[in-house]
Parts: sequence; structure tokens; C-alpha cells
Amino acid sequence: MKTEPIKNPSALLEVERLVYHAERPGFQIAELQLSSSQKVPWHFHTAVQDTFYVLQGHLRIFMRDPKEDIYLAPGETYAVVPRRPHLVTNAGEESVVFLVLQAGEYDFIPLT
Repeated sequence: MKTEPIKNPSALLEVERLVYHAERPGFQIAELQLSSSQKVPWHFHTAVQDTFYVLQGHLRIFMRDPKEDIYLAPGETYAVVPRRPHLVTNAGEESVVFLVLQAGEYDFIPLT
């Protein structure tokens, strides 16, 4: 079941830190830091592709349709296409720090 799009999902995110860089209409770069127990809940974006780039630690991205798990280490990237549900977690014991590049009209559609 999906809910209405959210323009600013900050209140839904379990993060140590969230900072936006290079925010412009139709483009943003978010820098997130997650502890070993935190996550970005299941969601998708209508038109935005999430491109992840890991700076420190290890990241795990769970996806649906089709089911897939991706593990990323520092310096690695992965793109999740629009409309593909995904959940983002820390895959290690230490905090993970990563960038998410997003182009297009941003929305966050949480899944329950």
C-alpha cells in the first residue's frame, strides 16, 4: 500500500545526519549518515533516480520488483531507477556516510 508523495521526508528518516548540497530546482545532493541500526524506510520516487555514492562505511540497498540486494563499499555507486521500491540500511558496524544524487521533480512515496 502506498501513501501520498512527500516533498520533505526528513521526519520519516532514521539518520544521524542529513545535509543537502547543491540544491537547485530539479536537482539536489543529499549527504546522509546512518548508524548501524538506522535505515531509510521503504519508498520510491515517481520520476527521480537515486544515485548512491558511498564515502565511508558500507551501505546495503534492498529493492523490490524484482527483489535485489546491493552492497556498496567506499567509492562505489549504484543507481535506483524511478518507481522502484527500495530500503536503505547500514551494512556494517560503523556509521555509513553516503551521497544521494537526485535529478528531477523530487518526491518521496513511503510504502507500508
